[in-house]
Amino acid sequence: MLSLPTNRPSPHIPRLVTTLPGPRARSIIERDRNVTSPSYTRGYPLVAAKGEGCTIEDVDGNIFLDMTAGIAVTSTGHSHPEVVKAIQNQAANLLHMSGTDFYYEPMVELAEKLAARSPFPLPLNGAQAKVFFTNSGAESNEGAIKLARYYTGRAGIVAFLGAFHGRTYGAMSLTGSKIVQRQRFGPLLPGITHIPYGTHAGLDYLEEKLFSTVLPPQEVAAMIVEPIQGEGGYIVPEDGFLARIRDICDRYGILMIVDEVQSGMGRTGRLFAIEHWNVMPDIITLAKGIASGLPLGAILARPEIMTWTPGSHATTFGGNPVACAAANVTLQLLEASLIDNAKDMGELLVAGLTQLAAKYDCVSLPRGKGLMVAIDLLDSSGNLDSTLRDRLVDGAFYKGLLLLGCGKAAIRFCPPLVIDSVQIQVALQILSDLLAEIL
Repeated sequence: MLSLPTNRPSPHIPRLVTTLPGPRARSIIERDRNVTSPSYTRGYPLVAAKGEGCTIEDVDGNIFLDMTAGIAVTSTGHSHPEVVKAIQNQAANLLHMSGTDFYYEPMVELAEKLAARSPFPLPLNGAQAKVFFTNSGAESNEGAIKLARYYTGRAGIVAFLGAFHGRTYGAMSLTGSKIVQRQRFGPLLPGITHIPYGTHAGLDYLEEKLFSTVLPPQEVAAMIVEPIQGEGGYIVPEDGFLARIRDICDRYGILMIVDEVQSGMGRTGRLFAIEHWNVMPDIITLAKGIASGLPLGAILARPEIMTWTPGSHATTFGGNPVACAAANVTLQLLEASLIDNAKDMGELLVAGLTQLAAKYDCVSLPRGKGLMVAIDLLDSSGNLDSTLRDRLVDGAFYKGLLLLGCGKAAIRFCPPLVIDSVQIQVALQILSDLLAEIL
């Protein structure tokens, strides 16, 4: 068990004061078991009570180093004081008024900022992008499907195996990550075709086989792609893959939708991950890190595409004034220093994980960009080992480190973007010690 020689918690180092899970945590977990849906995918028994920066304190006073950020959500760290202040000030003035029917400045301000920073072609006049606000990534992707079909008058959508775009019906129909996410929920949205992700061979299959046999390209409204696959394993595509999607879309009049729900908002060392490849999409979907933990998402589209008429798409809670206030401050903090910190700390993390891979044969070389990084766990024959991955994720919790899996046997590292070099080194040391114990 980790502990410190002083009673005062360190801002960097986990501190465990009870056997895990502690008594209060056990009580809450038992209560939860009686009343909540069994569809939730809880792993280790963390019952969170407080968060600050890159640390989480549970209900029994144990302090954990968080490399999950609530699944890549708390981009500015847990309870960043400037974000909290913005939330408190806005909540004291206006909690809700529905941007579908009325106007309020925080929503306009955020739309202006996102439009100005969108990686779309510069306009001759007017805005660089139009913005529709949602509550979540799934809702953003649902809206993107509707917008693509509305604008093009076509029905078909090309998505990728391994993709995760959400669990509502349209988003679930795009998702190709795990069978449990689709099983027994059919029929799903028609017109969706999945192809292999990240390789030119997959795009060859689309153009040479599907487009000439069963999928007329003139009937495809959009291709939706994650610049780096998230739930699918933090997979970085081959060089030229995203640029080639752009080329295919241009040749056939297909819209390119880029799902930046997990990769966007500075996580990869750029505001949008697609910027690493200098590719201009037609539509971008956002959520997760946009508001530092408040429920908010967005659809960004080139102005000539977002032309749907009043009433054709709307939302009650999307663009809530409190969430927008949090997002405005989040964007300021990201651009002031946190995007650069994601790049620098990501390089440090990759270097440390590379050393870990050299020390342990069961650890693959790391992949990713910025603070969107993953390793695979391997068995003695070099095959993916999900059992070892799960042992490491669970074991790390009992040493004070919060991790998440993804893909078939990967551990993803998606900490708050405020993480510092000491915390990176602590996480690497805990993981190294745990590997030594298990092996």
